[in-house]
Amino acid sequence: MKDMSIPLLAAVSSSTEETVRPIADFHPTLWGNHFLKSTADVETIDAATQEQHAALKQEVRRMITTTANKLAQKLHMIDAAQRLGVAYHFEKEIEDELGKVSHDLDSDDLYVVSLRFRLFRQQGVKISCDVFEKFKDDEGKFKESLINDIRGMLSLYEAAYLAIRGEDILDEAIVFTTTHLKSVISVSDHSHVNSNLAEQIRHSLQIPLRKAAARLEARYFLDIYSRDDLHDETLLKFAKLDFNILQAAHKKEASIMTRWWNDLGFPKKVPYARDRVVETYIWFLLGVSYEPNLAFGRIFTSKVVCIISIIDDTFDAYGTFEELTLFTEAVTRWDIGLIDTLPEYMKFIFKALLDIYREAEEELAKEGRSYGIPYAIQMVSNYFINNQFHVISFCKVIIIDLGYVAQMQELIILYFTQAKWLYKGYVPSFDEYKSVALRSIGLRTLGVASFVDLGDFIATKDNFEGILKNAKSVKATETIVRLMDDIAGYKFEQKRGHNPTAVECYKNQHGVSEEEAVKELLLEVADSWKDINEELLNPTTVPLPMLQRILYFARSGHFIYDDGHDRYTHSLMMKRQVALLLTEPLAI
Repeated sequence: MKDMSIPLLAAVSSSTEETVRPIADFHPTLWGNHFLKSTADVETIDAATQEQHAALKQEVRRMITTTANKLAQKLHMIDAAQRLGVAYHFEKEIEDELGKVSHDLDSDDLYVVSLRFRLFRQQGVKISCDVFEKFKDDEGKFKESLINDIRGMLSLYEAAYLAIRGEDILDEAIVFTTTHLKSVISVSDHSHVNSNLAEQIRHSLQIPLRKAAARLEARYFLDIYSRDDLHDETLLKFAKLDFNILQAAHKKEASIMTRWWNDLGFPKKVPYARDRVVETYIWFLLGVSYEPNLAFGRIFTSKVVCIISIIDDTFDAYGTFEELTLFTEAVTRWDIGLIDTLPEYMKFIFKALLDIYREAEEELAKEGRSYGIPYAIQMVSNYFINNQFHVISFCKVIIIDLGYVAQMQELIILYFTQAKWLYKGYVPSFDEYKSVALRSIGLRTLGVASFVDLGDFIATKDNFEGILKNAKSVKATETIVRLMDDIAGYKFEQKRGHNPTAVECYKNQHGVSEEEAVKELLLEVADSWKDINEELLNPTTVPLPMLQRILYFARSGHFIYDDGHDRYTHSLMMKRQVALLLTEPLAI
């Protein structure tokens, strides 16, 4: 048999000195055993409610397809269904209805033009931003008269966040609308704008709809919509019932995750790591997947996030360099036979990692879904046996991009590369840092894992390769999440021995202050959102559902790290959101 060991991972001589571990001071879990119930004991929705939900669903479908021919009413109905989180029931109907108004360009109403633009771009239609030229004056600036149309200004603000690179008019729209909308809510006398609209403005200025995590946005909009004088009672009641039905299912899944976490003994066996099983599940639920038929992929990917979080903390906040070397070799060879080379705590992590993928493989096999994990394991094995995986120097990583397991193996190699930086006291340039750190955010590992529930037609070898090798939205999302993560956490991590972050690397390479470095990194984040927007416009290089998953990861990452906060590490900051989504049903 060929020697599959990797030169970079040669054993490091052991030291007789006392082990010094850079342990982080993570606070304990906020939820403990709150969700630890037998799945049979978790509340279920009664049959009468289910019947009412089904009847209302048919009525809402009829409303979407038979709304009055007035363009504004049709667009408003579709927008409300999407923002309330129920559009997944009516995807075909919404597509058809938008198709009927695809050539309706006559309106001079800023609200209607902006809403139509946003809905079409959200649908992947490459509508031109030139539709906004009519709202400019002879000097090429947005007309001052527009500031009196507050509802239209808010609609334009939201539409502008669907911009792609080079659409200067939309960049100008963001500056114009942000300035005037802030003015609207800053004045002491709010008599000129109703309180509900003022609240929407505050919310949108904090988090534009394009960047908002789907379930949190739905929960927020349910409250706003119920207070809107123009709300439709049938749609509102259906959305509330739908939210409660989904919440009951999600609470059951949180119970399953908590039991899995505790049964395996993670809190006791890796006490140095963040105990965040509920927050991990919520992270994925927030923006990536919430539909009831996607439970398998949601739970599988949540488990993958959990084990990645533990491994991340092991590399960052516990493991010695020698231990990390042994662990990396074991994972890259994906060989349970190497388990005895590891220290006890790593044996547990390694076995848990292999078991997550093995159990998913067995579950998919039961359902006759032969793509994905089994295919990936075989392909990865072949790659390693044929020595097609190699590492060049300690700061550059090259790996074959294919399959579920390969992405996890690459992630560990990336972690190890950063660990070696720290071990050698090496501070990379910003460009060099990005070549490793963008991918070490784990998006490819989690994205590929999340594709298990998209079906054989979508989750094909060609599509895997297409999205991992060619999709600019993948790199864009990695950029968004990595840079926002680093901005949120660099001061916390400076307090202990830790790898340099994007902030330090940018500052050193360009000779600027930390404040200037953060400002430049945020500009790069803004451009990355434009790249995502562009790739989701038809025709797309891979099926839209795969690209949408990448967008959803960007949204959930934005929530976790927005405003310079790390809501995952310091999870008290997301306790309220967990409660809203899992413990507080809506009154009907």
